[in-house]
Amino acid sequence: MDQAASAFEHKLRTFAADVEARLARLLDGMLRPAEIARPARLIEAMHYGALNGGKRLRPFLVVEATRLFDGPADAALQVGCALECIHSYSLVHDDLPAMDDDDLRRGKPTVHIAYDYATAILAGDGLLTYAFDILAAPETDLPDAAKVALVLELSRAAGIGGMAGGQALDLAAETEAPDEAGVVQLQAMKTGALIRFACEAGAIISQRPTEDRKRLRQFGEIIGRAFQLADDLLDVTADAATMGKATGKDAGKGKGTLVALKGTDWARTELDRLVTEANQVLAPYGEAARPLTDTARFIATRKN
Repeated sequence: MDQAASAFEHKLRTFAADVEARLARLLDGMLRPAEIARPARLIEAMHYGALNGGKRLRPFLVVEATRLFDGPADAALQVGCALECIHSYSLVHDDLPAMDDDDLRRGKPTVHIAYDYATAILAGDGLLTYAFDILAAPETDLPDAAKVALVLELSRAAGIGGMAGGQALDLAAETEAPDEAGVVQLQAMKTGALIRFACEAGAIISQRPTEDRKRLRQFGEIIGRAFQLADDLLDVTADAATMGKATGKDAGKGKGTLVALKGTDWARTELDRLVTEANQVLAPYGEAARPLTDTARFIATRKN
């Protein structure tokens, strides 16, 4: 690993600790106004599902995209945590037997194994709902118009036309493999939509004009494609110990991926092309965009 890559990974780990600390505060047992109770086992399961490690890449993108425009850092961290709640809920539900049926996540038992199926479902429900609580709460110090825009964009990214819809297409792919265009659409929804939101959120938080929002959104779409392509490549080249979860499951279920359709050599070449394209999108921002372009390179070259 070269020095620049090592420095970036150190920065990401340091930031991940900040996210974990904020999530721990948000997912404590203290009642918020209008809440009646926070059942201990449910909060514990939500805590387990959201604070079980991970790179915290999506909140990192929110914060760095906000920093690009000198936007409010604490509000960006709050929004990043809201997004991480959505991401964590999706993993809790994705691991359930009716979905991907995984017993291991980041080297630890999945929520339904550590607790039970019903608690895992409710923990996912709680994390999903709490994301919008965080966005709307007075502790997220943003103008109401910015909050409304964030709620709308995150709803669209996580819902029918985004991640949830992508999950539905992914399940359907187990019985009828999609063609290349279908794979691209599925992955843009299931994986790319939340990454796209993470990048565009920085411009929304910073109250930037439409042009900046579009540019960050485009960057997010590109690195979202790179993230899923790298994930699919690792699924066939890495082992479970490195990944902290089962590998080879897509091939085992007959799911189509771009790696399966076009091969590992093509995938590596395409990842390089996507990083170049992402850099070009942010070129107008100059050196200020370096943390985001470094993230694009990390996404394409990560080992787990």
